[in-house]
Amino acid sequence: MRPRHAAVVIAAALLLGACGTTPAAPPATVVATEAALQAGGAHNDTDVMYLQMMVAHHEQGLEMVRLAEKGASRAELKTLAKAIDVTQSDELKLMTGWLGQWSKPTTVDHAPSAHADHGGLPATGPEEIAALRKAKGAKFETAFLSLFVAHQHNAVEMAKMETTQGSNTEAKALAERVRLSRTDQIRQMLKLMNS
Repeated sequence: MRPRHAAVVIAAALLLGACGTTPAAPPATVVATEAALQAGGAHNDTDVMYLQMMVAHHEQGLEMVRLAEKGASRAELKTLAKAIDVTQSDELKLMTGWLGQWSKPTTVDHAPSAHADHGGLPATGPEEIAALRKAKGAKFETAFLSLFVAHQHNAVEMAKMETTQGSNTEAKALAERVRLSRTDQIRQMLKLMNS
């Protein structure tokens, strides 16, 4: 029997053999995905501070991209905003879950000087968000892109702090993914600003 046919026969036998029995264990990939959602117990103050700052940063970012999903005129900006919404919503769930596992609050002190040396502040203020809400058409897109490039630059700076000073493997890996994705988003937004 040729190897290709043998594989089909073995697969069929396994499927037929499972009839009437208890369900098989979930595939290893599902277990690996669930394991990645766990940040483990070992962490330091930088890990906690990074996640707390990023929770606040993501919440503000989501507020802005949701305005762009509705207020942008160009399809490519709406598409980018939607992609950022999906990514940051998933990351927000992950980070709040990790803080919960560590029995840490998800909020952080937003006093202007509290985290300035970590790249976390100054964040976009309520005045800028209010102005963005009022802007329409091309003015909205210009305002959004200007604000969001700066916003994502702050995310890159915070990620650098975590990758150099954090200790939790999962938090540091998240920070590196954030650094790479936000750098790419900034490039895309700069192209949109110049087109």
